[in-house]
Amino acid sequence: MKKIGILALGMLLITSYSCKQVKKDAKEASEEVETAVHNMNEEMEERTMTITMEPKSDSDVKGDITFTEKGNKVIMVTHLSGLTPGEHAIHLHEKGDCSAPDGKSAGGHWNPTDQKHGKWGSPNGYHRGDIGNLTADAEGNATMTFETDEWCVGCDDATKNIIGKGVIVHQGPDDFTSQPSGAAGARVSCGAIME
Repeated sequence: MKKIGILALGMLLITSYSCKQVKKDAKEASEEVETAVHNMNEEMEERTMTITMEPKSDSDVKGDITFTEKGNKVIMVTHLSGLTPGEHAIHLHEKGDCSAPDGKSAGGHWNPTDQKHGKWGSPNGYHRGDIGNLTADAEGNATMTFETDEWCVGCDDATKNIIGKGVIVHQGPDDFTSQPSGAAGARVSCGAIME
């Protein structure tokens, strides 16, 4: 009788340990599935939009810009033609309004954090619209890729949301010091970032 009691107690302990192990394994598997689903959702939450750049100030500068939001970053890929060879400033401006022949309807640089104009990433300050310069080749074509976590496409943060803004390409380069715009000259192309 004693042997049966000890055997039963042993079986009970083994069963109890096995149940705890099964629960632990199930919890770990569940957490792995949740992590995989979260990562998959982040990858799927990619948003892409393309805008058309139109000539301004009697120029022939046109092209397109694609904005892709993936995770917490926005990637901007620019393709332009009709530029004069050399450097040209490219900025985000306050308004997605390209109605004026000189592009001035887009307003000033987008500066929702009220900073001085400067080179992107400068510790002395820069506008959220201060992208920088792109370089046109001898045929007047330019391609540029810009990536940042300081923008979003349609989020609720007004200091990051680029929807409703304009993209302006200038006749000359941004000097990164002249206030408030970098002394880049006429606006030769404009595109509106609209949904």
